[in-house]
Amino acid sequence: MMVLKEGDAAPGFSLPASNGEIVSLKDFFGKKVVIFFYPKDNTPGCIKEVCSFRDAYNEIQDEGVVLLGVSGDSLKSHDNFISKHSLPFLLLSDADKSMSSSYYAWGEKERNGRKYMGIHRITYIVNESGAIFKVWPKVKPNNHGEEVLAAIKFV
Repeated sequence: MMVLKEGDAAPGFSLPASNGEIVSLKDFFGKKVVIFFYPKDNTPGCIKEVCSFRDAYNEIQDEGVVLLGVSGDSLKSHDNFISKHSLPFLLLSDADKSMSSSYYAWGEKERNGRKYMGIHRITYIVNESGAIFKVWPKVKPNNHGEEVLAAIKFV
């Protein structure tokens, strides 16, 4: 599986966000940004992952870092997910998978011998100048927020 490498320029994007606005990478130039891709709202692994980010969010924010979650789900689905799990950060709706594709998060997956297309669980830290600083190509959802928080301190 391909992923963006550390030092690569982070691809630009403009997507609808859970706050009702269109969010673009260029909006955050000069700030560190964590972008995490996850397969689907309200599924067990994704709940664990977003809740680990929720639990680490105040410390992530204290480091001056923007946190963005991305899936192919609709804004309505995101609103339900945010409400159900008290998520304090933005979720972006990548319905056409354009951003997921440019970050190599969209691709073939396999479960129980069945192959299908879907969003891979990948996290990137983008530095203040828009370059990839760190990549987690195969995220384990438990405690991922703490793992990312530890890495942020070195950006």
